[in-house]
Amino acid sequence: MDDNEKLIRQCQKRSKKAFDELYKTYSPIIFGICLRYTRNKTEAEDLLQNCFLKILNKIDDYEFKGSFEGWIKRLTINAAINFFHEKRRSLVEPVDSYEPQSNNFDYDVVSQMSAKEIMEVVNELSIGYKTVFNLYVIEGYKHTEIAEMLQISEATSRSQLKRAREILQELIKKD
Repeated sequence: MDDNEKLIRQCQKRSKKAFDELYKTYSPIIFGICLRYTRNKTEAEDLLQNCFLKILNKIDDYEFKGSFEGWIKRLTINAAINFFHEKRRSLVEPVDSYEPQSNNFDYDVVSQMSAKEIMEVVNELSIGYKTVFNLYVIEGYKHTEIAEMLQISEATSRSQLKRAREILQELIKKD
């Protein structure tokens, strides 16, 4: 039995010390995901706490099949989607609420940006655009999956992603 499995089993036995160690080990990873799905650090911290409550409540469901980190990430993404649903009313724009922009974008500018700079620009997106962008570009979900998760149409998912990319291009051009 490896150290990670021992830690998980101790958490399943409700060891506070083990859960503290689990938090210390995985909170940076989860916080990074939370930041991608929220508007600011305060919301991300709240979501992080909610995620760890979920992990604590569901740790008995982990069956040691597949990666524990993957299992935690999935719980975190689900919590982020729930966060999206709570904020939803003002987040998703109608499909035809914008005019398409021209596609002459200098991708060399992006290649010269650090990951931190790119995430700072992504964080300027509205929560709706940001959520679809993260699910599609970073997490690798398909539009059909995103539509189902967010309870929106596939066309809305596509248009949200298209608009997010256009806004990102505009923001990057400004800098």
